Amino acid sequence: MIPKDIVTILKTLSQAGYEAYIVGGCVRDILLEKEPKDWDITTNARPDNILQIFPDAKYENTFGTVLVKIKNKAGQTEQVVEVTTYRSEQGYADRRHPDEIKFEDSLEKDLARRDFTINALAMDLKEEIVDLYGGQKDIQKKIIRTVGEPSDRFKEDALRLLRAIRFSSQLGFAIEPKTERAIVKLAGSIKFVAKERVRDELIKILQSTRAYEGIMRLHQDKLLQYIMPELEQGVNIKQNHHHIYTVFDHNTLSLKYCPSQDWRVKLAALWHDIAKPKTREQVGDQATFYNHEYVGEKMARKIMERLHFSNEDLSKVAILICNHMFYYNVGEVTAASVRRLIAKVGEENLKDLIDIRIADRLGSGTPKAVPYKLRHLQYMMDKVRHDPVSVKMLKINGDILIKELKMTPGPKIGALLDVLLAEVIEEPQLNTKELLLTRSKALMTKDLAELREAAKEVIVESQQAEDEELKQTHRV
Repeated sequence: MIPKDIVTILKTLSQAGYEAYIVGGCVRDILLEKEPKDWDITTNARPDNILQIFPDAKYENTFGTVLVKIKNKAGQTEQVVEVTTYRSEQGYADRRHPDEIKFEDSLEKDLARRDFTINALAMDLKEEIVDLYGGQKDIQKKIIRTVGEPSDRFKEDALRLLRAIRFSSQLGFAIEPKTERAIVKLAGSIKFVAKERVRDELIKILQSTRAYEGIMRLHQDKLLQYIMPELEQGVNIKQNHHHIYTVFDHNTLSLKYCPSQDWRVKLAALWHDIAKPKTREQVGDQATFYNHEYVGEKMARKIMERLHFSNEDLSKVAILICNHMFYYNVGEVTAASVRRLIAKVGEENLKDLIDIRIADRLGSGTPKAVPYKLRHLQYMMDKVRHDPVSVKMLKINGDILIKELKMTPGPKIGALLDVLLAEVIEEPQLNTKELLLTRSKALMTKDLAELREAAKEVIVESQQAEDEELKQTHRV
């Protein structure tokens, strides 16, 4: 159950006369029958002792955490394991970091400083578990509960307010009532946490399969107002036409029904109508939200800059929000306009843009996620993106013919390329630069106008066949 390399570290510490346990999330994950992502070890050995036992380890902090390297047979570092001395912590003036750290000799002291009971678990080499706070029972009951008094734990480290909701979202656990009441009471403390840490927890919530539940819990437990107050501005803002939900409910439901597993697409779905409260105008008995997609893009950029998201992630989310209102009606939109859309949003964002539209529809209470016109758009996107059976698929072009065969620019080049394309459609193995040039020399003495007509028949038939296949794929 415990990997061989981790067992080796535990044994090495034990043989040197020290206690050693795997601790925290990795023990929790084992009990949940999940593969741990990280392995943490706790020990009564002091950092200097650990460095003596593992000479190539690193110790560059004041928290007693030594980074022990796991190497492969070639001597390359494959993994780094945190080995931390038992410790207790005193005073948290900044609501985030302890004012004083004291190294301890007992595991009990170390487990007492942990955040939640499900993380205050240790396991030894014999795979026997030390559980002083009922963590195993809480795992069975699917409950998030603090170690000791909830208010004390959250005052020590305000990030735990977010971590409680993140674990709830990731694991599908309920938050124990007393713990949740403390979150609501101390929600304002989240202002003391570095924006990068808030961002990281938010991403983990969005990456979970219960992202909607996580965001709703942030709202209900009064944390969302400090993280993204712009989203809460949509509470109780009514809409018109096909929208049966308020702006806030529509945005959060769009997140719930977003088919993508990419957290950035989920975030774009959550924020796609974030600017509606700002752009709302009453015209007669109807409300309008003109240009909310453009205002929404600017708002999303400000939020992501405030939370220190990367420029790459910011750009992705902004593109999806800005373009989520793209117009499409079967029979009115041409292949050229679809190509312009692709050029505008980038081919890599096409599927994500469709997913936003699907999320938008389902988040509006519309039962049908992918109606005919959306399937038709997917078909058109595939059609123009792959540019089926065109001269662009050839390994030579007009410039090569002019250079290699000394041809002069003119319609003869186009005729020659059409003939070559027809032959390549029939025999794809001919599509190499060398073979096509050889064939071009032979064709230059023939009546290309006549050959071109015959070639067009082959090309049109191939285009129709591929087009029919695409139609069947998208059911249009």
